[in-house]
Amino acid sequence: MKLGDISVCVVELMGQAVESLGGNPAFEFEQYQLDATKLNSPDARISIPRFMRLGHACIEAYDIPWLGLEMGRLTTPGHQGLAGLVAQTAPDIKTACRSIAEFELLSSFNARGRTQFLIEQGEGIAHFYSISPYNAFNLFVVDSVLGGWVKMLQWISGRTDVIKRLQFEFKAPDYLDYYAQYFNCDIEFGAERNAVVIHDWALGLPSVHRCASTHHGLKQLAERELERVRLGLSFREVIERAIGPLLKGKTPTLEDVSHRLNMAPWTIRRRLNAEKISFQQVMNDTRRDLAVSYVRDTSLTLGEIAYLLGFGSTAAFQRAFKRWTGQAPGRFRDISRNRSQ
Repeated sequence: MKLGDISVCVVELMGQAVESLGGNPAFEFEQYQLDATKLNSPDARISIPRFMRLGHACIEAYDIPWLGLEMGRLTTPGHQGLAGLVAQTAPDIKTACRSIAEFELLSSFNARGRTQFLIEQGEGIAHFYSISPYNAFNLFVVDSVLGGWVKMLQWISGRTDVIKRLQFEFKAPDYLDYYAQYFNCDIEFGAERNAVVIHDWALGLPSVHRCASTHHGLKQLAERELERVRLGLSFREVIERAIGPLLKGKTPTLEDVSHRLNMAPWTIRRRLNAEKISFQQVMNDTRRDLAVSYVRDTSLTLGEIAYLLGFGSTAAFQRAFKRWTGQAPGRFRDISRNRSQ
């Protein structure tokens, strides 16, 4: 199981943001083999780790730690793919928000979770999943996602006052002063979640770009594409994707997974048996594959990786990793980095 991937349209957005801030990302894009052919391909993706490293490389090269905020400011419906176009033509703000969350899988997948749109006490909550622990490689990701939601909602409503509050899991970063330049709402750092809180009165506002016929046509197309993606998954892969977001800090049970999928435990067992694999095997393989990706592709500490994979201690994770790969995780990471260099 991969950590995840994302459409190259977001890479194009990153390049536009770097240029807007006075840089020229041509060298960085070349280093990551992102040429015009790949950027022009509607199906091209970049892995989540590579996307984070590319963003960090641009931030370091041009000293722009607020890159994600600029990416959010420049976001258009096109940068969110088919989901963005469905949202733009929706009849109202609530429907637009649901469209962005519902069709997110068409342009991005992350083993850590998926964006959700909720209603809490009448207010709209666009909830972006946790990607902690936070560091220089992923702060810009949260900035860009929440900033993109803000820009989309302003674009769709034609107003700048629809956002009540922004919530960020991480503590206020060194570039704190820039947030006031990009947002005109309350901002909470060190929050329990990453979220855009939308005023209750704003949810029923009509979209200034609404078009019923186009919206329904685009929604039907998005639903067909989403079904095609799901049909392309084996049941084992469906279970892997359910396990990933549940691993943080614990080992999920069959009952945890069945609750997430709204599916009876016996149904999961039966369908996995039909593919000649057990739930425990899927669990072990998912942890192994994610462990290899985390060690090889990220700069997370072994303790952080152990927590993200539900191990009770770093030592337990190290023993499991050596059993899986024949190498200690530190040694595996060193060899992988030497090969990539």
